[in-house]
Amino acid sequence: MTTARILIANEHRILREGLRRILEADPDLSIVAEAECGEAAVQLAIEHDPDVAVIDVTMPRLGGIEAIRRIRSTAPRTRCLALSMHETHIQVTQALHAGASGYVVNSASAEEFVEAVRATAQGKSYLSPSIAHCVVDAIAQTRDGVPSAVAQLSGREREVLQLIAEGLSSKEIAASLGVSLKTIETHRSNLMGKLNVRKASKLVRVAIHEGLVAI
Repeated sequence: MTTARILIANEHRILREGLRRILEADPDLSIVAEAECGEAAVQLAIEHDPDVAVIDVTMPRLGGIEAIRRIRSTAPRTRCLALSMHETHIQVTQALHAGASGYVVNSASAEEFVEAVRATAQGKSYLSPSIAHCVVDAIAQTRDGVPSAVAQLSGREREVLQLIAEGLSSKEIAASLGVSLKTIETHRSNLMGKLNVRKASKLVRVAIHEGLVAI
């Protein structure tokens, strides 16, 4: 196997350094970039064209799920490996639907993590044994083929939902995304309608339940 070029995306510097040390101990793996948020991960994937992007599912600004979706769209050669503390079928299936080639939980050993990255670099898929059942459950529980309400949101709506859950006001979200306040208020109204909630506080609960933000 030729040396695989890796991008690491995690909001915590100490965790990024730990992942870097684990991967760089393998001579076949090389870290080409690190990102502390989803937006940076997407931009760095475009700039560096890595073989694998290790994306933490829960990150500020732009969540890991949406980052994976955008990387697969803008840097299609880069394969994504989701890394998360979540072990429920909601987060696992969302990551896979977004385009992730694999999903590894934070409780995995260093050996398992390296195995997952290597498999992803080789064009294979990888699921931590502890969450493999989630995929089976998701297939068995088809819910009449209807995706969850959050899965039906647009990328920008998911982004706004995450920022609302992170406690930003509509004005702050507008400034962060470079759009008008009216646009954000429209997104907020659409979110409440699509998610069938009447209070903004319940939007936060939805975002937490769907793994868009950590608790």
